[in-house]
Amino acid sequence: MESIPHPIPRTVEEVFNDFKGRRGGLIKALTTDVEKFYEKCDPEKENLCLYGMPNETWEVNLPVEEVPPELPEPALGINFARDGMQEKDWLSLVAVHSDSWLLSVAFYFGARFGFGKSERKRLFQMINDLPTVFEVVTGSVKQAKEATPYNNSSKLKPSVKMQPRQSESQPRGAKLSSKEEEESGEEEQEEEEEEQGATLCGACGDNYANDEFWICCDICERWFHGKCVKITPAKAEHIKQYKCPGCSSKRKRRHLLAGLLEYARYAAFHPEKA
Repeated sequence: MESIPHPIPRTVEEVFNDFKGRRGGLIKALTTDVEKFYEKCDPEKENLCLYGMPNETWEVNLPVEEVPPELPEPALGINFARDGMQEKDWLSLVAVHSDSWLLSVAFYFGARFGFGKSERKRLFQMINDLPTVFEVVTGSVKQAKEATPYNNSSKLKPSVKMQPRQSESQPRGAKLSSKEEEESGEEEQEEEEEEQGATLCGACGDNYANDEFWICCDICERWFHGKCVKITPAKAEHIKQYKCPGCSSKRKRRHLLAGLLEYARYAAFHPEKA
């Protein structure tokens, strides 16, 4: 439940920064903090909503009581569907509603402060350059593994591709001219930059950067900033198989469920010992 305790954005840039902050909080809730988020969405509780805050935090809370609310409200009752569908599908559903809410809040501010056609267009273009919460949560954004600086063993990927040596037996006439070599190098560099630009962190949704440590989950094959999943290069060297927070929490719940089922079977056949 939010009553806008943060500064109210009034310009296109301020509204976009507000959007990015709220989006970052929602992505955390549905990825790195997914286990905590899952626990807070107890179906036995009343209608709950997922709120993203401008400071990149999130909270699960009851909707505001005032009518009409000061800000558009997110989807109501997300906790009721938690146990009625597959976790992956439930998180995807919450992500879709979160994207809808983010847009409604951003353009609410635009309408409130009289954004014109050009300002609304610029705001949408800035928002549209970011992957949606749904795309980040489901991993549907194209993620080129070749573009990442680290593989599963945290080995550094060279930032410059090695060019194959030209065969000494090749006729001189077959050699590329200096201009052709330069154009070929530029094309390869552009292709590499495009691949790198398509790689997004599975936690925060930001693009790949050469100077940042990344690590790939061996289960879902999504890439993450080391800082987003609290993994350093030194720590990564000792990890044989890395599981991201989302995959780790799913495994824990599967083990817990398996244990409960095993106990239920034992109790059914040995009621006196259960």
